[in-house]
Amino acid sequence: MADNTFWIAALTGGTAVLASWVTSRGNTRAARIQADAAASSQRMQRLHEARRSAYLALIQQGQRMAELYWKVSEVHRFSDPESRSVTLKDFRDRIRDTYGDLRRAVRVIELEGPDEAAAAAYAVKQATTDPYQALNSVIAGDAGAEARFDACYSPYWAALSRFVDAAKSALHDT
Repeated sequence: MADNTFWIAALTGGTAVLASWVTSRGNTRAARIQADAAASSQRMQRLHEARRSAYLALIQQGQRMAELYWKVSEVHRFSDPESRSVTLKDFRDRIRDTYGDLRRAVRVIELEGPDEAAAAAYAVKQATTDPYQALNSVIAGDAGAEARFDACYSPYWAALSRFVDAAKSALHDT
């Protein structure tokens, strides 16, 4: 009987050690999975916030640009010819400064992605070329330049609106 007791005790002890080892490995694996999930969630949250911040920066600069375009249209409609040139040159400088901020925002979006939002942001940047060239023509006194400048507003606004839609889509996907 003593021999059986020893073997039963050894078997019970071995089973306890094995069960403890299996439980320990399971707990370690569960902790690793939980830590990986938390890290992944934090990365996704940081990406979402970085994208949101970049998108808001472009929308803000895009709005500022649109306001300047609107004011330029008002200047060449209602100002007297003597002060018009000086005022238009001032607006051109302000547009150029705003373009620099807009361009930086586009670069950040190209970095943050996704590709659809980056392409829409680039299209906004490209949509600023025609108004700027038309404004230079207005300042130079070219015939029909004012109408050409006014015609550039709608395509610019459409590009900005497409970007807003792409940004919303990208934020909902992350």
